[in-house]
Amino acid sequence: MDTLRRIILGVATLFILSNGCAQENEIQAFDESYKLEKEGKYEDALKVIKEVYKEGNYEINLRAGWLAYLSGKFTESIAYYNNALDKYPLSVEARLGLVLPLSALGKWDQIIEHYNKILDVDPKNTVVNYRMGVIYYERKQYDKAESYLKKVINLYPFDHDTLLMLGWVKLKQGNYSQAKLLFNKALLAKPSDASAKQGLALIK
Repeated sequence: MDTLRRIILGVATLFILSNGCAQENEIQAFDESYKLEKEGKYEDALKVIKEVYKEGNYEINLRAGWLAYLSGKFTESIAYYNNALDKYPLSVEARLGLVLPLSALGKWDQIIEHYNKILDVDPKNTVVNYRMGVIYYERKQYDKAESYLKKVINLYPFDHDTLLMLGWVKLKQGNYSQAKLLFNKALLAKPSDASAKQGLALIK
């Protein structure tokens, strides 16, 4: 029994040491990748992360997804972000990362699907509600755009970008008095805003 205990203890010790070394290597790789990213060397930064890559590691896949996106490797980036989501399906940060390469590839229907999944777990997410408003504005679905933008404005009544976007929605809906009010509020937040001034010029 003593021999068996020593063997088990020895194996456990080796496992702990091995795991500790692996984590140290990952920390060094992340540190180096941040430095390379800061220098604009995105592909080199990605190579460093790939040296410690593990398919089931959430943090590594998240980092690799970002660096692959910056490197213009959009399909590869999507694969990394999907691996991260396999590990944590409710992750908002992984989905927000995933929409970047999807956007670069113009896959807007997929982006909407991922935004809806984020809103399922985080209904008041202001970033996603704002972006959904912009997407539906671009699609000329102004009522839908308004519904998302109002969620943001109720939480952040003096947010410049949302005031401006909602102003344009109201203008397209023909609600000129509301549009004028929103554009003027946007100018309070950013007095030099050319888009708000353009909107007001269309109302006069």
